[in-house]
Amino acid sequence: MKKILLASVALFGFAGAASAADLPMRAAPPAPIIAAAPIFTWTGFYVGVNAGYGWSNNDFDVVDLADENDDGGFVGGAQVGYNYQIGSFVVGLEGDIQYADFGSEFSFDSDADGDIDGDDDVFDSGDWFGTVRARAGVAFDRALIYATGGFAFADDSTGWTVGGGMEYAFTNNLSAKIEGLYVNLDNDDDFPGFDGETDFGVIRAGLNFRFGTY
Repeated sequence: MKKILLASVALFGFAGAASAADLPMRAAPPAPIIAAAPIFTWTGFYVGVNAGYGWSNNDFDVVDLADENDDGGFVGGAQVGYNYQIGSFVVGLEGDIQYADFGSEFSFDSDADGDIDGDDDVFDSGDWFGTVRARAGVAFDRALIYATGGFAFADDSTGWTVGGGMEYAFTNNLSAKIEGLYVNLDNDDDFPGFDGETDFGVIRAGLNFRFGTY
């Protein structure tokens, strides 16, 4: 009888152990996977618009023959470019075309008596210019401080430009900048003895839409 009881206890104990082994293991649920926030980058193409103020300093001077007025006025246009970021350094290329309402004017006397009064014929300089420039700067996350310089052109004139600015990205795709440029152009000398160099300054603010960023 005892042997039967012991065998029954052993059998039930083995069955209970087997049932316990079939029960699921109690473990803490896996932690939720949270994607890391993307790191902001200046790399990519962009297009934008700008507006500001320009002032002319035309050296087209001949004593008693030309009456030059150095004018200032509105400047506005559009730009397109590409940036590439390497660590904290950003390099790029930008081109722009600008309307300029600050061109200097000069006048010549055409009186038959030969009097020099500079009041008769007035000639205005061109009302547009463009640049193609390299940009290089240092990024502090969404802020970029840069220098720029390159080729400038207007009508039949060509020359160079240099400047600098600061740009800040308010969103991943939209950034604003403020920029200053000095532009120097060599004009075709239509009249012997005239200095055809034209230089002017520009201060402008711009807004860029940047493609291909996070």
